Amino acid sequence: MILYAVTIFLSAFLLFQVQPLIAKMILPWFGGTAAVWTICMLFFQVLLLAGYVYSHAYVRLRVPARRTIHMGLLVLAAAALPLAASAAWKPSGSEDPTWRILGLLATSVGLPYFVLSTTGPLVQAWHARSHPGGTPYRLFALSNLGSMLALLSYPLLVEPLLALGTQAAIWSAGFVLFALLCALLAWRSRSSDANQPVAEEADSPGPGLRALWAGLAACASTLLLAFTGHMTLNIAAIPFLWVVPLALYLLSFVLCFEASGWYRRWLFLPLLGAGLAGVCVTLAQSNPSIWSLIPLYSATLFAACMVCHGELARSKPHPRYLTGFYLMLALGGALGGVLVGLVAPSVFDNLYELPLGMVALCIFVTLALLHDRQSLFHGRWGIAARLVFLGLTVALGVQLARTTRDNSADTRVTLRNFYGVLNVRDSGEGPDAMRILSHGTIIHGKQFLQEDRRDSPTTYYGMTSGVGLALIDARARGPLRVGVVGLGAGTIAAYGRSGDLFRFYDINPQVVDLARTEFTFLKDSPARVEVQLGDARLSLEREPAQNFDLLALDAFSSDAIPVHLLTVEAFRVYARQLRPGGVLAVHISNRYLDLVPVVQQAARELSLELREVDNEDDDNAGVYRSDWLLLSASPEAFEGGLLGEVAQTIETAPRVKLWTDDYSDLYRILK
Repeated sequence: MILYAVTIFLSAFLLFQVQPLIAKMILPWFGGTAAVWTICMLFFQVLLLAGYVYSHAYVRLRVPARRTIHMGLLVLAAAALPLAASAAWKPSGSEDPTWRILGLLATSVGLPYFVLSTTGPLVQAWHARSHPGGTPYRLFALSNLGSMLALLSYPLLVEPLLALGTQAAIWSAGFVLFALLCALLAWRSRSSDANQPVAEEADSPGPGLRALWAGLAACASTLLLAFTGHMTLNIAAIPFLWVVPLALYLLSFVLCFEASGWYRRWLFLPLLGAGLAGVCVTLAQSNPSIWSLIPLYSATLFAACMVCHGELARSKPHPRYLTGFYLMLALGGALGGVLVGLVAPSVFDNLYELPLGMVALCIFVTLALLHDRQSLFHGRWGIAARLVFLGLTVALGVQLARTTRDNSADTRVTLRNFYGVLNVRDSGEGPDAMRILSHGTIIHGKQFLQEDRRDSPTTYYGMTSGVGLALIDARARGPLRVGVVGLGAGTIAAYGRSGDLFRFYDINPQVVDLARTEFTFLKDSPARVEVQLGDARLSLEREPAQNFDLLALDAFSSDAIPVHLLTVEAFRVYARQLRPGGVLAVHISNRYLDLVPVVQQAARELSLELREVDNEDDDNAGVYRSDWLLLSASPEAFEGGLLGEVAQTIETAPRVKLWTDDYSDLYRILK
């Protein structure tokens, strides 16, 4: 039993260690956006389904050579190591990166991950054959425990202590150890095949039950990704918040499939109902507190997963049909991933997968209770219970539809793609009326609608901001060449004069469309305005020296920050694009992350002067409080002029290690 347990635990641990590892490797190539995680999850869910299909077919093969087939697969997967991502998959421009990410993952980690994904069902099937009357489903709980520990240990232990190259080497060594253990089990399985007793009679699951398994698994998967996306994009929670929902998802598997089973309908069904009602209330609020939303959404997701996986555990078949059961679970998980990762961004213009997933959950839980003859739907109060469930489901659907309609009532434009949901709305009246561009809860630009005020720089780019003062000072030296990473509404173009060049870099083509059609900063600017689509760092790496007087980085105001823009290698790229004495302005306003020590370390490494400029809110001018760090190779850039009066040196020593493309740690800079 120890060999079975160690093999299945190690395979599950490696499965969930490689997910954040490979995702972190490729994040810099695709703009550092949170959507990369969703596509990675989709890939791993689909590949898990493929692994379960293989396992289901494998145990039905009646040929002596089948163990040799699996051992050969183990050898091929080990030969694909060490783990690495090919730079040939880097994007070339503004194309949708979804299929490029999937291709990269398939070629870099596809075969090893596929082999790992086959292990759970296979090892449990081998155990069931060699130990008739045993409980192989406990191994499923153990595998999910390994997955959860791998997931939690990565951001807390692995990422802060090890560089990416070291992580990949250790993971590759762990895979080789796993391959040896699995090969040993595959070899030993021949004796259990030869001496396998006649299978006891067991009812074969019908198509209706199989569809119910897939539906419950799909609901849990959809809600996992939908709640994660909602918290990341709308609530603007702490970095890597996806770890918490996924850990809760895995914990529910552990509790439900542990031998005694922790799922109790009398407890979790009321908790689920209360959680869904609470989510409905928060979706109708314009600016709810994140400190109440994160616990509420996490608790509701956990209750939903406990109900889905608890009903799956209650209806699990005889071990004879074990692989078919896991195949339906994997199919449902993959369907949920496809819905959220591929269908929703293409079909929906907003985050509708969350309310749809909530309604679907109620429907499939109702079907599960109808299927179980021991549920409250079949007792003395069965008819009343059915009517109550039906009424609550209808009420939930009606309320969610009404909330969705009300939330979009004052919206001019809503667009959605791989990078998230963009909204444009008008607010206020008279001379204070403004048009606002937002991405989730993050405002990316505001413009006064009154003609004599619409060229005023607003939000984080006011006349007293660090970037505003740097631009005003630079004007005294003649025509400007300005680079801006992050377009937003194009507000910085308001500083342009005839003869100036303002070159914007943005990865999202929909942001460019809205800046040109819904706002007038770009077309009203007397300066020559250029927009380069694609990841800013990749674009700047490919371009010849632009000799910018000022290069502004404005990509860190949200919480899922693009880390690859803050590494020392990135700062070298920026320095190459500046003229001698030019200024690099880094916008570091952030609710949860202290980016000062990260920029400090890069400045020290590259021997750059560093200054800090803060400004206060000015509601009448539509200006927000902002924090800017200004860097230059020449101290003269901060002497005299407006910057000489307000720019402050930073005396504190940086408390973090130098960030590189091989090392970064967001948890060390949490406020």
